[in-house]
Amino acid sequence: MLTIRIILQVIVALGIFNVWLLRFNKPTAWRGAASQNMKQEFAAYGLSVGLMYSIGLLKLISAILLLVGLWYPILIMPAAGLIAALMIGAVVMHLKIGDAPLKSLPATSMLLFCILVLVSR
Repeated sequence: MLTIRIILQVIVALGIFNVWLLRFNKPTAWRGAASQNMKQEFAAYGLSVGLMYSIGLLKLISAILLLVGLWYPILIMPAAGLIAALMIGAVVMHLKIGDAPLKSLPATSMLLFCILVLVSR
């Protein structure tokens, strides 16, 4: 179970880095509504740019903590818990604007992975 938890921690962290650092200003099939970048996506949800940056910062810090948690396990629970809570919010936002269920697949997957990390502790 330890190996699976480690793999999930790395997948979640890399997924967060991918979305918030590499694809921040790029269109993807997963963006809410017809958004072409993160700012448009948050606007589609009715959320401010300030909140976008705050959520991004929380996700990036939590992703870093998941990786550091490989050496300092005490960090895993708060990091995975925060990411799980933020992913619940992401799924709710997709539902709020009437996105097709497939658009929330990445957030739902990350939520599931974080839950598995939490219960494996």
